Amino acid sequence: MKIETILFDLDGTLINTNELIIESFLHTLNHYYPNQYKREDVFSFIGPPLYDTFAEMNEGKVEEMMAVYRKFNHEQHDVLVKEFDSVFETVEMLHQKGYKLGIVTTKIRSTVNMGLKLTNLDQFFDVVVTLDDVENAKPHPEPVLTALKQLDAKAEHAIMVGDNYHDIEAGKHAGTKTAGVSWTIKGEEFLKAYNPDFMLHKMTDLLKIVGVE
Repeated sequence: MKIETILFDLDGTLINTNELIIESFLHTLNHYYPNQYKREDVFSFIGPPLYDTFAEMNEGKVEEMMAVYRKFNHEQHDVLVKEFDSVFETVEMLHQKGYKLGIVTTKIRSTVNMGLKLTNLDQFFDVVVTLDDVENAKPHPEPVLTALKQLDAKAEHAIMVGDNYHDIEAGKHAGTKTAGVSWTIKGEEFLKAYNPDFMLHKMTDLLKIVGVE
């Protein structure tokens, strides 16, 4: 297996937005449902598109709830977001070695751009596929296939790296190899249940998998 293309999820994989996302959900939910949600209650909301999460709660107020969430999220973004250990040096090395690199995320482009710019990772990615660019979000294969097409890359020579089952299933459905990250907020055992081809315990583990010594 020769890996030439590496696709990454963003939140929870490259950058630590967990605290930002949790606080954004709690802020929004406490506004609409005071004192009904605790911190651990929102863990399951991390990963799917915002629309899907809020539609299950109150279909009539989805857009309004998304606006409340995003206002808080953008205001607090630069305070709460950090990159994970060894991410920058790993992505920089892959870029220097000529790998095709892409982001595949369920977030909207404006928020994605904020995270990439804040962590200075924006310089390394040839393609960024966001929720704005597809009809179907992960775990549907469309976002992964869209990134591969834009990169002129073959699925059999690509790997999808992520912290959620949506990432693993999207990669499998698109025909790529998959790698989970052990620092997922949902726990390594949760992600292992979806049988990723590899499990990363630090981002530098990826270098050996793709053949960078």
